[in-house]
Amino acid sequence: SDHEVAWIWVWDNVVRFLQAELDKPARFGRALGAMFAELAAKGDIPRGNTLMYQNFFEMSPAGQEYFKQSTERLNFIMNKVTGMTMELYAQSEELLFSLGSLGLRHVGYGVSPDLFGPFVCAAIKTATMLDFHPEALEAFRWSLSLISRILIRVVTEGSTMVMRAINANNAKQLRKA
Repeated sequence: SDHEVAWIWVWDNVVRFLQAELDKPARFGRALGAMFAELAAKGDIPRGNTLMYQNFFEMSPAGQEYFKQSTERLNFIMNKVTGMTMELYAQSEELLFSLGSLGLRHVGYGVSPDLFGPFVCAAIKTATMLDFHPEALEAFRWSLSLISRILIRVVTEGSTMVMRAINANNAKQLRKA
């Protein structure tokens, strides 16, 4: 029947699409690992971290309120972020569990989900400035965007009335919650 033909056509297209994409995670993981190794060999990682925060603070001045730490600590944070982008390709299930707890820590710090977008844009802009290879840039963009979407969801869902009252340091709101 026409219905069966259409259904077979749909699934044939899905199979063809998925087969074309199956090698991407492995390729992306290798490209990203090679790019970060190249940056480390050239000594560009600290400069890249500094550029990233400069770009982020230009895009979102409110972000400075959450990053009042030493340069060493900021480098540590950015190195963890870039590590997560590579970990997504190697150990995605383990990363998902750690992202849940990281997101809840962001809730505890009162971080707005609105800051994740500019952070990702700043990181991608920095990667472009550091002349990432096209495939490494695509891998970085895809993994960092996915990580930020997961964190945004955790922060949004974890921002209960109780957490908002605690972050506001408001006893009246806390009793109400």
